[in-house]
Amino acid sequence: MEMIKELWAFLRARKKYWLWPIFVMMAILGVLIVLAQGSAIAPFIYTLF
Repeated sequence: MEMIKELWAFLRARKKYWLWPIFVMMAILGVLIVLAQGSAIAPFIYTLF
């Protein structure tokens, strides 16, 4: 949680709001990878890519 606070402070100070969509997409892909490792929905996730 501390990392997210530091990231938010950095982006606010540097006015880099355009980076947020990149971080959001990276988080979504990370969650998909974690879900795909051992679940029943893994074959359906792999068909998306």
